[in-house]
Amino acid sequence: MPDSQTPAPRGGVRLARGASPWLLPTVATAALSLARARTSGRWAAVAVPTTALAAGMLWFFRDPEREITQGRVISPADGVVQSIMPWKDGRTRVAIFMSPLNVHVNRAPLSGTVTSVEHVPGGFVPAFNKESENNERVVWHFDTELGDIEMVQIAGAVARRIVPYVPQGTKVEQGERIGLIRFGSRVDIYLPEGVEAAVEVGQATTAGVTRIDRD
Repeated sequence: MPDSQTPAPRGGVRLARGASPWLLPTVATAALSLARARTSGRWAAVAVPTTALAAGMLWFFRDPEREITQGRVISPADGVVQSIMPWKDGRTRVAIFMSPLNVHVNRAPLSGTVTSVEHVPGGFVPAFNKESENNERVVWHFDTELGDIEMVQIAGAVARRIVPYVPQGTKVEQGERIGLIRFGSRVDIYLPEGVEAAVEVGQATTAGVTRIDRD
């Protein structure tokens, strides 16, 4: 299935879909302050922080092209492995913490069909905090060659909006962009029983590139 956005050149970088509510007002304010700074010292003082903020927003909402790794389960998120926990039903949860410096576009960990996309309201404590288990989230389920795969996007202290790109019933390719979390956050991927994690706590991951499972 083709990606949900117009392709960018190989090695190129685009802006994440769903970024405009934050990005457009920031860039517009920076442009206005720069234009007026030529004739006003007060606007010149405003132009410095607004331009810096706009540059930061452009960096945060970057969405680079990736050469997708071949493997059974690949990382859905850029970040650092926060924990690897066995679950009572035999699955293993791999939690990936995403800092504000990471790319926040998430990708499909396997090829398959999206069987459900459920938004769960909740709090907004920092995603690295244990209480983030009760944060706002979007729970994904994929029907794949490994059976049902669950992935959870968790909002952080600043991120108060998770933007799914594809609806229930969509067939996705491994590594395809499926959603965005604004600002610091976390993504959990649940490996089926019998599938061992190949990553370690503290290891950096790249969405679409880092393999999560071991042969």
